[in-house]
Amino acid sequence: MVQITKYRNIYYYLSGVLVGLSILSFLVFGLNLGVDFKGGSLIFGEFQTEMLSKEEISESLAKYELGDIVVQPSGERGVFIRIKEVSEDTHQEILVTLNEVALKKNKDNKFLQKSYESVGPSVSSELSSKAINAVAFVLIAIVLFVAFAFRKVSYPLSSWKYGLATLVALFHDVIIPVGVFALLGYFYNIEISSAFIAAILTVLGYSVHDTIIVFDRVRENLMRNVGKDFEETVNISVNQTFVRSLNTSLTVVLVLISIYLFGGESIKYFALTLIIGIVAGTYSSIFVGSNVLVSMEKRLNLKK
Repeated sequence: MVQITKYRNIYYYLSGVLVGLSILSFLVFGLNLGVDFKGGSLIFGEFQTEMLSKEEISESLAKYELGDIVVQPSGERGVFIRIKEVSEDTHQEILVTLNEVALKKNKDNKFLQKSYESVGPSVSSELSSKAINAVAFVLIAIVLFVAFAFRKVSYPLSSWKYGLATLVALFHDVIIPVGVFALLGYFYNIEISSAFIAAILTVLGYSVHDTIIVFDRVRENLMRNVGKDFEETVNISVNQTFVRSLNTSLTVVLVLISIYLFGGESIKYFALTLIIGIVAGTYSSIFVGSNVLVSMEKRLNLKK
């Protein structure tokens, strides 16, 4: 049997380093918010034969006074162009200009728009507020649900402490993807969209499901008096669910890797967020959440 609870300080240290680096990354670099949260217009298109440089695209659009023009290449000939919110007439003029510049460079090099988004400041502000509220609501609801579900197991820990341990694991699972995307936003100009929030909420749902599987086995073993003390009961429970959790997460991650590699730009970073979050969630369910229960029980015994 693997001694998972015995070496909990090592797992705490690893998680602490990852969470600390993620928080530092977020505080130093911040998130590179996309059109959904900042407002503006986003054009995604592709040049048919030859990619224009960032300088050529920015210079060709300077006459429209579009504010800070952010040009992000995608693939061999694709490009994202973020500008301030513009009217539909200006939008069409921009497409004509891009097409003219492309054709000057190569007579077969047309610019084809693949997608276009435009969000006003009021809409982006409302979306940001709703995103924060959604994450906060989900976290509170999960803690209350776990506390209610474990109400019949009040010894040696109160049921609300299972909810608290779940919250610690969920914080771990959310902050790590946030830290990674803060780095990606700073170094690679990857933007945060509403799809990122959807991915974070999905990670929360998946992670709590994984954690509940472990905690539920702890509850069953406590009721059956498995193990000579609480720590051994938790260790046995984690070992009993270890392979199931690992196999489930591995199959999901393999699918997400395929989506990331072959699913296209529109869903690529949604899949990446899920990959990071699910890997972090699997780790936290096995090595963090269960060990937090043991630490709380040890602390309670010391007080007594």
